[in-house]
Amino acid sequence: MSRLVVVVLVTLMAASCASNEMATRTFLDPLTSVTITYASKPIVFYRDVAGRAAYAKDYVYLGSLEVNRSGEYRYFLWLGIWKTMQDARPGQTLDGFESIVVFADGEPLPLEVAGWTPAAAGASESVYIKPVATAAESYYQVTADQLRLMAEASDLRIQAGGTQAEVYELWDEQRSARYGLYGIVR
Repeated sequence: MSRLVVVVLVTLMAASCASNEMATRTFLDPLTSVTITYASKPIVFYRDVAGRAAYAKDYVYLGSLEVNRSGEYRYFLWLGIWKTMQDARPGQTLDGFESIVVFADGEPLPLEVAGWTPAAAGASESVYIKPVATAAESYYQVTADQLRLMAEASDLRIQAGGTQAEVYELWDEQRSARYGLYGIVR
């Protein structure tokens, strides 16, 4: 009986290790020669804007990146930003995302945009696929400690700046996507 318990425990431990390995992927950028480790699934946040239309929502997808340039490590957050009801002005989607605040269990982490293209992280192309063709991308440099704080938080929110603060809540628990966030900073 005890031998069966040991076999079951070892199998469960191996399965959890395998699932954590699948939470991140690695990409060698062919043009910039940086190695990028990234979460295989971004975390989805939303903001209900039913005042514009019955089921209108704004979405932010958040992915983490570790950029390794010959042993020099830098960390970034990638945001894919889109709205179900597009504004008349094309640049309106990015308004307020020049600076954001990520709240990890209530702890504010203010971030300034590093850029709007993968070049801000030192890459020639994005490792994340935009959720929709009209989504905008933004990149924010963070520290490993900030990523750890976000990975270990039970409550995550994003607040976009601008004239009126817009708060984005987690879509649901998203365990597998959050494992990816933690996998970047092991």
